[in-house]
Formats: sequence, C-alpha cells, structure tokens
Amino acid sequence: MTTRDQQEPTVIELAESVRRGERKATEVLDEYLARIEADNERLNAFVHVAADLAREAADAVDAAVARGEDPGSLAGVPFGVKDLEHCAGMPTAYGSVPFLGRPPVTEDGINVARLKAAGAVAVGKTATPEFGTLNFTKTKAHGITRNPWNPARTPGGSSGGTAAAVAAGLVPFGTASDGGGSIRIPASFTGLLGHKASHGRIPIPGPTGNNTSVLGSLTTTVADTARILDVLAGPDDRDRFTLPAPSIRYEEAIERVEVRGLRARWSPDLGFATVDPEVLELVQAAATRLADAAGLVVDDEPVRFTDPVRAWLTTGAITLWLDIEPDMWPARADDFTLWTRRSLEQTENTTLPKYARSLRARHELELECAALFREVDVVLCPTTAVPAFAAEGPPPSVIAGVDTGNGAMATPFTMLANLCWNPAVSIPCGLTSDGLPVGLQVIARRHRDEIPLRLARIFEQVQPWPRFAPPAA
Repeated sequence: MTTRDQQEPTVIELAESVRRGERKATEVLDEYLARIEADNERLNAFVHVAADLAREAADAVDAAVARGEDPGSLAGVPFGVKDLEHCAGMPTAYGSVPFLGRPPVTEDGINVARLKAAGAVAVGKTATPEFGTLNFTKTKAHGITRNPWNPARTPGGSSGGTAAAVAAGLVPFGTASDGGGSIRIPASFTGLLGHKASHGRIPIPGPTGNNTSVLGSLTTTVADTARILDVLAGPDDRDRFTLPAPSIRYEEAIERVEVRGLRARWSPDLGFATVDPEVLELVQAAATRLADAAGLVVDDEPVRFTDPVRAWLTTGAITLWLDIEPDMWPARADDFTLWTRRSLEQTENTTLPKYARSLRARHELELECAALFREVDVVLCPTTAVPAFAAEGPPPSVIAGVDTGNGAMATPFTMLANLCWNPAVSIPCGLTSDGLPVGLQVIARRHRDEIPLRLARIFEQVQPWPRFAPPAA
C-alpha cells in the first residue's frame, strides 16, 4: 500500500535531484515500481507494466549524469502512458478487445517521444475506456478502474487510469488526452490539476475526425503541469493544426503573468446544465476566492450556450470510425462495449446532409463562444456537475432531482472548450461531505494557455489542495 506522503517530491523536485546527481533514476524507478506492485491490483490503474524497458531508460539517464551531461528537464521521472498512445516496446490496446494480444508497437507517439527525450521514464500503460469514449473507465478488455479516494467510485474517463495512478502516488505524472473533458473530468474526480491545452498547442497527428482532441498530462501541481507543457508544446509537420512554438516558458509564466484586472464571468450552469448543490456550493466559493486573490473583475451577466453536449455527441462518433479497422465492423461487433456498438450502429448510415447539419450546429456554438470572449477574458464554472459516481457506471442522469435524460450531463461543462478549441484547466477546490474531490474549471481565450495556468497557480497558493488521496484503510 502506498503511503502517499503529501510532502513527497514533485515531478520537478525529482527531476532536479536526478539532474544534480543526488538521486539515481534507477532508485527512483524502483520505488515507484514497488508502489505499482503493491497498489495496482486495488485500483486497476495500469493495464501493462514494462519494468525491464523502464530500467533500461533509467540506466541511460544515470549514465548521462555520470558523463556530466544533462539528461533533460524530466530526468528520471517515471510516468504512465495512457493506452490510447503508442509507447515503443509496449502494446496499444485502446481499451478494446479486438486490439488485445497484438505485439508491442515499435515507435513512440509524439507526446511520448518528447517526454522520453526530456529524460522521463515510461513504466507502463494506463487504463482507458474503449477508444477513450466514456466519462468513466470500464472495459471488456481490462475491467473496472477505481478511484483512490474511494474505490467504489470512478476516477473518471477517459484518462481514468492515469488519474488513479497519479492520485494514488503510483507515478508522479502520466499522459492524458482530452476530446470532450477526458483530462479535466478525471482531474476533478481525483483531486488533480488537469490542463486541456488550446487545440494545436501539442501535436496530435493522424486522422483528426471531429477535431476536438488534445494531448497533455495529469499532475499534482501547477508547476509540474507547466514544465511538462514546456516539453510537449510546439509544432510538428505531421499535425497541420499545430501552433507555432510558444514565445514564453509556461513554468515561468505561472509565476509572472499579470492577470489583475482581467474580465471574468462566473456561471453555475453555462445556461443549460443542472448541478449537484454541494458541488455548486464548493465551486462557487472557490471561484469567489480565486477572483479576489487574482484581482479579477467579475460581472454578473448570464452565460447562455446552445447545449454543447448535444453538439459534441453528434460529431463524437466520427472518431470511432477512425479508431476501428475496416474489417472490425460488423464482424467484431459483439467484442465492443455497448456504448461503442450503439454509436457505430446509429451512425453507420449517416448521410452527408445530416453530417453537415451537425457541423453547422457546432459552428453556431463557436460563434456563441467567440461572442462571449469578446466580452470577457475568462469563464469560471464547475468542471463537472456531480462528484465521482459509481466505478462501474453508468453516470447519473438524475442530478439534483432533475432527470436530464442523459448520462453525459453528469459532465456537461468540459465539452465547450474542446468544440471551440479554448484552453481550460480543472483546479482542485474542495471535498464533498463524502470526502470526494471537486474541481473548478477556468476557460480562457484561445491560445492563452498561460492565463488559466496562472490562475490555477494563484489558487494553489491561497488554497493548497491535498496532492494525493488518503492511504487506503
């Protein structure tokens, strides 16, 4: 069982100690492998562990330090790789039965390659719902992943395995991706810092489908997230949407960017959602505290959006058709989870006119978002409508006594930033009476990733959060 000392080293502290030769990367690795061995069965955070590969990487870091070389800004820091991303020497199953049993891939994804080049040590693959499609992590391929704050609850999805591993202290950080909230939802449910970058900030090559997904990480501190973003950000010709290299270092920006006087708008519902009263109370108090500490100018104008959940769901199935291989449907239909199967069934005969209507609806939402950010610099709102729900699902559709008719409405606040390409962050802002974490979401204007990160850093200073879940009884 992991002890999870709240004062244990951060990603940055671990990396700097290895770079200075005060600790060996191999010693750090052995410590975290022991934690995985002790605690993973309870959580099912990792679905594959590659200890031998990790030791080779840690040995290389130690050898570089011994030669007087700098192995990189993440030197010797163990990390988990979400099982939607390729990591050389490990299999990629996408949380899906038809992909089980395949040989290890031979090349790293861009995200993983950049982390390795900075000295980080990949230890294994973390669980994800099939193709990253759900807001909880349960698959036919790998079973149920559990929240270290309460194993009866979900760590969220789709980066649920990474969230569980980091919140439990099994690794200092892990990779994550966010196509509709898959970084921020798990961050909110497990008390982590979850940054969804502006679309194009971090390369994500391949067929882009509905153009909502971004890559990133989950960590316990703002500075750790900022350092990792400095490693990951920057263009790559394999992704035509990537932005030019940032002109700032995010690790410095979180301490220096001036935010006093920025225009902010608080919204409890974005004009369409229903929220658990206890979640709303915690988040509204946090929003007030952040605004006061950061010197934000908050107005009381309402925020009203055409339901982004509906817009997201109408285009979300596109990526499924890109994820599966042509001979898998309908031949392997029974191997897919119910949600994947239904989505494929409902969309296999979609016409171009219907698809065009979904694109038009998304464009209307983009225009609404653009109009809002002409008036304000940031929007403050809940990250999720509910605390972490049952680990096995399904997400609740009845919230605060209201039947929303859709389990996606348990997590309705995150999809807007994906559809409109805005940066956003989920900040841990308190615990419910059941001891479950809750997140405050900050959404900013496109390309201004330093703004939500700076605001998260200010909140971290005025209201520090527990970096890890309490040890298991």
